[in-house]
Amino acid sequence: MPFYIGGECYYEGKNITRNELMEKLINQEDISTSQPSPEDVMNLWDGVLEEYDNILYMPLSSGLSGSYSTAAMLAQEEKYKEKVYVVDHGRISTPLHQSILDALEMIEEGLSASEIKLKLEQAK
Repeated sequence: MPFYIGGECYYEGKNITRNELMEKLINQEDISTSQPSPEDVMNLWDGVLEEYDNILYMPLSSGLSGSYSTAAMLAQEEKYKEKVYVVDHGRISTPLHQSILDALEMIEEGLSASEIKLKLEQAK
């Protein structure tokens, strides 16, 4: 998910570290977010699907961002059907992190991507 500091676009772990971001937040710099472009999302999915059969995509909650709606729409395209599962988990920050950990645990237990999506959405 892109975010902007002073009008410049950043991606955590790509062109800014978590510590740098925290420093800018402490300094109360002008920071805003934007949902990723559909092209960026599809490029990410295409790359991941070269190595994996399924994707559990967990954008920000639908109540907070248009990211979920955009991703859900993209996941309906033929090349992503039954491969990309967009989860509307209703969470952000630490609870979202826990949902990711829960999903990893369910993967280890052998649950399918569609089963994990359902369980995560039921837990919200």
